Amino acid sequence: MKKLLSIFAFLGVMTFGASQSFAQDSTEVATEEPAAVVETVVADEEDIVEEQTFHQAIKEKFIQGGVEFMWPILICLILGLAVAIERIITLNLATTNTKKLLNQIEDALAKGGIEAAKDVTKNTRGPVASIFTQGLMRSSEGIDMVEKSIVSYGGVEMARLERGLIWISLFISLGPMLGFFGTVIGMVQAFDAIEAAGDISPQVVAGGMKVALITTVGGLIVGMILQVFYNYLVSKIDSLVNSMEDASITLVDILVKHKLSK
Repeated sequence: MKKLLSIFAFLGVMTFGASQSFAQDSTEVATEEPAAVVETVVADEEDIVEEQTFHQAIKEKFIQGGVEFMWPILICLILGLAVAIERIITLNLATTNTKKLLNQIEDALAKGGIEAAKDVTKNTRGPVASIFTQGLMRSSEGIDMVEKSIVSYGGVEMARLERGLIWISLFISLGPMLGFFGTVIGMVQAFDAIEAAGDISPQVVAGGMKVALITTVGGLIVGMILQVFYNYLVSKIDSLVNSMEDASITLVDILVKHKLSK
């Protein structure tokens, strides 16, 4: 009987110890899980803060640079980009497959004469087709008049292609100039603050210097962005002009061949 009681007592002690250890382990897990959840939430919040930092930084720098100086710089960027995008669309629409057009003109001349060739050029979009139309309209007056007409109307079309570039060039120059103007005003404000305080300290100078540097950076960014678009447009126009000149020479040769064949 005593042995049975001792065995039951031993089992009770073991069971009680196991229950305590299980309770302790569950408590530790319960305390670790909220900590992990808190760390995850904090990490997510940090990611959100990092995502918002870029836009907030731009807004803060815009305000710190002085709205009266940064708004004109931003307007230069918007207007310059608007003109550049309009020019890019126009020049891309003006691009013509000159080889295909010349083949169509040659076939039309062989089948229907000058009038058929005029119909082909009039139904084709682009400055090259317009130049060809003017040349074909003078074909009855001789090859010399065709060449003069092509050269004269080619200058007109070139001026149309270059239209708007002067405004982009203006904004390229005006953006950095406005930035430097804000720099000068910021330096004047810094020296005024030093004079008013009667002492040179970083806190006194920092406000004016911040305006000076931020406006300079803004103006330079505008100039660099618009300069890239300007160079692209100039190269595009040069490519179109070269294509127009080569195609015009080929058209004259086709007309000479057509008249000689007759």
